[in-house]
Amino acid sequence: MIEGQEDVTWEDWQALAGACEEHGIETLFRSDHYLSVFGRSERGSLDAWATINALAAVTSKVRLGTLVSPATFRHPAELAKVVVTADHVSGGRVELGLGTGWNEAEHEAYGFPFPPMGERMDEMERQLQVVASHWTDGPAQPKPVQNPRPNLIVGGRGGPRSIRMAARYADEYNTVNKTASECAEIRAQLDSECDAAGRERIPLSLMVTWLSGEDRAELLERAGRMAEWQGQDAEPEAYLDGLSDANIAGTLDENVERLRELADAGIERVMLQHLLHRDLAAVEQIGRVVAPAVA
Repeated sequence: MIEGQEDVTWEDWQALAGACEEHGIETLFRSDHYLSVFGRSERGSLDAWATINALAAVTSKVRLGTLVSPATFRHPAELAKVVVTADHVSGGRVELGLGTGWNEAEHEAYGFPFPPMGERMDEMERQLQVVASHWTDGPAQPKPVQNPRPNLIVGGRGGPRSIRMAARYADEYNTVNKTASECAEIRAQLDSECDAAGRERIPLSLMVTWLSGEDRAELLERAGRMAEWQGQDAEPEAYLDGLSDANIAGTLDENVERLRELADAGIERVMLQHLLHRDLAAVEQIGRVVAPAVA
């Protein structure tokens, strides 16, 4: 999972997608923001769905999607159409993650309305229904390549309303930077809401910050670069010590064990937030070591 608003260029996107395909990584997700979330105004951002459509044309295997597209950015009919376009260009390799939006500064900068959370939740629920309708029994043509539709993901932090919406309208629920015990609680709530909606259980996934190395020395080297990239004046050890328990930061062997704990808690796939996006060696390690170990 790449934070596309942090100066990820088109050349970077091509390199990342190529590395995923070369090293057997099944999916490449990106954020959908227009301003740096680390307050770095000099960093640029290419549009999420324009990027995905472009990548769809130059890749052949990797699945592409957003985590997550804010309901405040696009009219749902336009969003449904742009995802269908990417679905056709890719031959059925796209997924849509949808959320409420949270970064007020970028809404102000780009002129998007930013209503209170309750209204944004209402809008997200409306958009889930409209997008699903356009993909299935609504009048919009063409329909998606994927049958019955592209994977529709609700992104949330484990609150009851977002879980309920996922159980009613989506194909997957994704949450962010949670511990294994927190994920187990969300899994139980999601199963309960699926039962109440008369649906089969849907997958629970996790987007989590990822930092790793073959050994401790490589981990510390990357931690130093990460601290600098985030504008923190911290030594590598101090940076690692300051990370939340929900982040996955350790050697490859240690991180594989963390992923297995998450699987035991009910997580069915993990989107690894790779912040050092020009570090393609880290992408190679995920494909070579991590993916096979947790397959």
